[in-house]
Amino acid sequence: MAGGTKRLPRAVREQQMLDAAVQIFSVNGYHETSMDAIAAEAQISKPMLYLYYGSKEELFGACLDRELSRFVEDVRGKIDFSQSPRELLRNAVLAFLEYIDANRASWMVLYNQATSSQAFAHTVREGRERIIELVGRLLQAGTRNPEPDTDFDMMAVALVGAGEAIAARVSTGDAGVNEAAELMINLFWRGLKGKQSDKDAPVSAR
Repeated sequence: MAGGTKRLPRAVREQQMLDAAVQIFSVNGYHETSMDAIAAEAQISKPMLYLYYGSKEELFGACLDRELSRFVEDVRGKIDFSQSPRELLRNAVLAFLEYIDANRASWMVLYNQATSSQAFAHTVREGRERIIELVGRLLQAGTRNPEPDTDFDMMAVALVGAGEAIAARVSTGDAGVNEAAELMINLFWRGLKGKQSDKDAPVSAR
């Protein structure tokens, strides 16, 4: 156990444990991760880890809640709905992909490990709904003269699914942020129905 950890405030120690858990879960997966490994990564004793989180399931759930909140709040905070449709789309996509690129372990836990377990299906579904709601607002804000029957919710569902697949490649380093952003921007732009002028051509991520 590292020296000095006994004096850490409870809130700080909790974050220390969650940081360690996210790292280990992202590498080993939920089922193959032991509380011993997480305690070692956090440089605390296993009894202390169980004192704060009574089970591996509880700890993983806490990781999901924190990482999802951080993700949504970070991306939402960088979106300005008063911007022009072109800038709104560009900044939203870049905020999304840049966060994933900078927090790869977090994304792997949210969308690789969590989705593989039925025990956390509800949490994952709620998180996805929050993201779909945000994308739906983005589509509405970026669509000029939409058709009366435009279903922004369904469009958001389709685009989030595509975005998750692209994000998975960014999180593993198989695709760069700019390359992925270019693809997502073009995909999103085609989803913005309505009468658009020639100046509203697909934008570049660069």
